[in-house]
Amino acid sequence: MSPNTDKVAVEIDSKGVAWVTLNEPAVRNALSPELRAQFCERIPQLEFNSAVRCVVLQGAGDHFMAGGDIRVMKERLEWSKEERSQRIIAGLHDINHAIFALRRMPKPVIASVRGAAAGFGLSLVGAADLAIAAEDAFFTLAYCHIGASPDGGASYFLGRTLGMKQQMELAFLGERFEAHKAKELGIVNWVVPSVDLKFETEKLASRLASGPTRAYANAKALFNASNHLSMESHLQMEAERIADSMASEDHAEGVSAFLGKRKANFKGK
Repeated sequence: MSPNTDKVAVEIDSKGVAWVTLNEPAVRNALSPELRAQFCERIPQLEFNSAVRCVVLQGAGDHFMAGGDIRVMKERLEWSKEERSQRIIAGLHDINHAIFALRRMPKPVIASVRGAAAGFGLSLVGAADLAIAAEDAFFTLAYCHIGASPDGGASYFLGRTLGMKQQMELAFLGERFEAHKAKELGIVNWVVPSVDLKFETEKLASRLASGPTRAYANAKALFNASNHLSMESHLQMEAERIADSMASEDHAEGVSAFLGKRKANFKGK
């Protein structure tokens, strides 16, 4: 895919890592209708691509994503309140399918953040399984500054990461916070020097892509379900998932490698 024309560029490397680049750097990768449409199309495709073993979300240029496109929001003001509401809901239904795909896909998803992760950008960081940020990255929920409430799953993901008063502080004040604060809050896993972000992201993605991705998929499904299942139902799901993992070729390879004191060669099967 040409990075000059695609608003969401996808490249799959030889290790099975899909590099998803939000590609409107002139507007800090704001969520334009074109970017949204391509994101909605391409993320679900990665979910079912067996060649993809890990997904990385990143932004082109100096920023991850600065949230919604204010130019589009201004155009919407010309619509009636009823039409505005209906179109906004329809658009969010579309992109929510992509958010569901990120959470559901049986492979690790990493957010690699430099610059701004604001509004919907922060939602994407929350939707990822893991997040690594440059030390000069910054975050803000931001919606309150334009008289709006969160979307893109921000209230869901932050609700499972932060305490109640921390959530309300981010939503009500919309203040900007730095990468080390994001790590302290549990929004990102690692903070690295800006010049090392690409290298450290590649190292992490390669490690995951060469790992037991079937076991990762089972673990991800368990953690996704942990908030709404009873303990009895969850332990039953645990039993079923580990049975699936231990019936895999990866498990046999892992045991053999451990006993042979060698590195395992996992295939995701």
